[in-house]
Amino acid sequence: MAVKRMKKLSIICQKTAQEQILRLAQELQQIEVENIFEDEGNQEWLAEYFSESRQQTTDRSPLENSVRHIQEAIRFIRDNGSAKEKITELKRRDTGLSEFEQSFDQSQLEAELSRIDDLKARWETNLSATRQFQEQEDWATDWQSLDIATESPRLKTTALLTGTVPNEQWDAFSEKVSSYPAVYLEFVAAKAKETAFALAFLRSEGNKIHQLLQDFGGRVENPPYQGKPKQILADAKSQLDSLTAERKQLTKEIGEKKLLVADLQKAEEILLTRVERENARAGIIQSQYLAVIRGWIAEKDISSLEKRMAKAFPDNQVYLSFEDPTAEEVAANKTPTKLENGKLVAPFEMLTEMYSIPRYDEIDPTPWMMPFYLVFFGMMVADLGYGLLMLLVTTVALKAVVLPKGTRRFMKLFQYLSVSTIAWGLIYGSCFGVEMPVYLLSPSKDFMAIFGLSMVFGGIQIFTGLFLAGKENLKKKDYLAAVNQGFSWQGILAGILIAAAGALVLKSDTVTILGAILAIVCALAVLATSTLSAESKVGGFFMGLYDLYGITSYIGDFVSYSRLMALGISGGSIAAAFNMLVGYMPPAARFTAGVVLIVILQGLNIFLSLLSAYVHAARLQYVEFFGKFYSGGGRAFKPLKPAEKYMNFIDENGGKE
Repeated sequence: MAVKRMKKLSIICQKTAQEQILRLAQELQQIEVENIFEDEGNQEWLAEYFSESRQQTTDRSPLENSVRHIQEAIRFIRDNGSAKEKITELKRRDTGLSEFEQSFDQSQLEAELSRIDDLKARWETNLSATRQFQEQEDWATDWQSLDIATESPRLKTTALLTGTVPNEQWDAFSEKVSSYPAVYLEFVAAKAKETAFALAFLRSEGNKIHQLLQDFGGRVENPPYQGKPKQILADAKSQLDSLTAERKQLTKEIGEKKLLVADLQKAEEILLTRVERENARAGIIQSQYLAVIRGWIAEKDISSLEKRMAKAFPDNQVYLSFEDPTAEEVAANKTPTKLENGKLVAPFEMLTEMYSIPRYDEIDPTPWMMPFYLVFFGMMVADLGYGLLMLLVTTVALKAVVLPKGTRRFMKLFQYLSVSTIAWGLIYGSCFGVEMPVYLLSPSKDFMAIFGLSMVFGGIQIFTGLFLAGKENLKKKDYLAAVNQGFSWQGILAGILIAAAGALVLKSDTVTILGAILAIVCALAVLATSTLSAESKVGGFFMGLYDLYGITSYIGDFVSYSRLMALGISGGSIAAAFNMLVGYMPPAARFTAGVVLIVILQGLNIFLSLLSAYVHAARLQYVEFFGKFYSGGGRAFKPLKPAEKYMNFIDENGGKE
C-alpha cells in the first residue's frame, strides 16, 4: 500500500450551516480543516472576493472553563466522597457522535455543577473552621493549667505575664526569679522545646522582669483567645466535634454524587468535542451570508462525504469542489500525509510514526519494514512460552476490553509479534527457558549458524533498502541518483559477497574473479554518476571517491545485525539461569517460595526481553534500513474529530450511512 492520494476540499455554504457541517466533519473524521488565514496562497482570492470579511473571533474560554469546572468537580467527588459509595465511571465503548450528543442537557449539567459547588463551598468552610479550632485546641492544651482568664483586669500595683523560655534555660530562669521576693512564678506546661509559665509581679519590677526574659531567651505570650484556657479548650473540642459530624454528613452527600461521575465525564467529552469545533471555526472565512471552509480529504473518502452532504443539505444547498494538490503545495510540505495499509500492516504504522511520517510524495516504508520487524522481534525474544503469554494477554485485552484506539493498535501490534515469537521459540526449542526435545537450532550449540542467519537477514534488508533507493529515484526520473545511491551499491556489495564466497567457500577462482569484476564495474559506475551529476567534474570525481569510502559503513551495518543473535541467546540463557536457581532450592522451598520467585524472575525477564526486542528491532529499521532510502519529515493528516477522552467514536460515516 502507500500514501493516500489527497484532494484539496472547498466548501461554500450559508453562514448558518457552519456548525452543522463541522459536526458532520467530526462524525466522518475524514476532513482536515485548514486555517484559511494562515496560508499565504489564499491571500489573493481573499482580497478579491472577501475584502470586507474578517477572521471569525471564536471565544473558546466559556467551553474550556466549563471543561475545567467539570474536571474539578470530578476530582472533588473522587477525593472527598464516602469510600462506601462506589464510583460510576463512564464505560468506554464504540459509538457514533450524533447519537452520543443527543442526550446531553446543558441546563441539567449546570444545575448539577451548582449543587456540587455548594457542597464544595460547605466542605471548604468546614475545613477552614476545623483548622482554626484545631489551632485553638493546640494552644489551650498547652495552657490549660493556667487557672485565670487571659483577659484578667488591669491592676494598679500588680502585673500579670505569661511567657515561655527554652527548656534548657528553665531551671536557671526559675532559680533567678525566686531571688526576687516581689515576683511569683508558676509553672504551666513543658512543651517540646519551651516551658510555659505565668508571672505575677509588682509593676515597679517590670523593667527587671523584661530584662530577665531577654537574658534567658524568653518571650512574652500574648494569648490569642479570651477566657480561661480550660474553657477555651472545652469550646474548641465541642466545635471540633460538631465540625466532624458535619464533615461526615458532607462526605456522605459527596459520596452520593459518585453515581453522577459517568454523566459528568459524558458532558466533559461532549464539551471537549465542541472545543475542537471552535478551534476549526477560527479558520473559516465568512461574509454577510456565506462561509467558506477549506481543507484536505483523501480521494477515496470523497464519495462518503458527498453522500452525507446530499442527505444533510438536499437541493444543492452546499457547494463542494475538489482539486489536486499543486506541485508547490507538495514541495512546501503543505499537503498532509495519510497512510493507507491493510489490517496486517496498519499496526506497524506506529513504528513509522515514531521515526517520522513520510512526505506526501514519498514512499510509505511501513509495508517494506513490517516483515523485517516481525522476524527480527521474534528472533530476539524467541521463546514459545513468552509468545503464548503475549498472544493470550493481547487477545483477551482486544476481545474483553474496549480500549482507546491508540492502545488497541499497540495491542494489535504485539498480538502479531507474539506469532513471530512463538515461531522462533519453536525453532530455538525454548519455552520459558526450558529446552524442548525438538528444535531446529539450539542457541547453546548452533550460535555460529544463528550468527550467519542474522547476517543473511541483515543482507536481505540492506539490499531491499538499496533497491527502494533506486526505485524511488527512478520514480522521480533521477536516473543518475538511482544508479549512484541504489543499484550500484547493490552490485558492489553483491560482488564482494560473491568474491568472498568463491575464495572462502567454493574455492573457485572463476567465481572470485566474477565477483571482483562486478564490484569494480559498479564502483566505476558510482564514480561516473557522481562526476556526471556534478557541475564541477573534478569535484564530482572526488565526491565519488568519498562515496566509495562509505563502503566501510556497510561493515558496521552488517555487524549491527549480530544483535539478532545476541539478544535471542541472552534472553533464553537468563531464563534458563533463573530456572536453575530455583531448581537448586530444597523441595519444600521450591514448591512454595520458589513458585513465587520464578514467577517474579520470569516476569522480569519477559519485560526486559520485550523491551529490548522492541527497541533494538526498531533501531535496525531506523538506522540500517530507513537510512538507505527514506527521509520522512511529512505533515501528518489531522482530521477534525472528537477528543475521544472517554469514548471511541466510530469514524467513516459516524456509524451510519
